[in-house]
Formats: sequence, structure tokens, C-alpha cells
Amino acid sequence: MKPIWYFVGLILMAMGGIIFLTGVYYLFTPSSRQTVLANTHPNLWWGLIMLGFGAVLYFKNRKVIVE
Repeated sequence: MKPIWYFVGLILMAMGGIIFLTGVYYLFTPSSRQTVLANTHPNLWWGLIMLGFGAVLYFKNRKVIVE
């Protein structure tokens, strides 16, 4: 059986990928309403952070078996 951190890594990678792709979409087609910090593109940064952390958890725990 896999540890819980394996599945947490998978979920973080999936959510981070969706958020990152949303940020890429908004980078090329900006919204009509601009927020104060829209020029910092937080979707790109948080998507990459979640992808990276999820990848670390996934690859660290992919060969671990919990008995």
C-alpha cells in the first residue's frame, strides 16, 4: 500500500498543473478587470510552486511500501 504523501503529491501536481495552465491562459489573454497585483501573475507562481512540491512528494514516495 502506498503512503498518503504519494497521493498528496499526485493531487498537488494535478491542482498545480491546472492553476499553472490557467495562469498561462491569462498571460496571453488578460482579463478585462485588472486587480492590483495582476501584473505579478500569481497563478503562474503558485502553480509552479504546487507542481514542484507535488513532484518532490511524488518522486520521494513512489517506491515506498507501507505494510
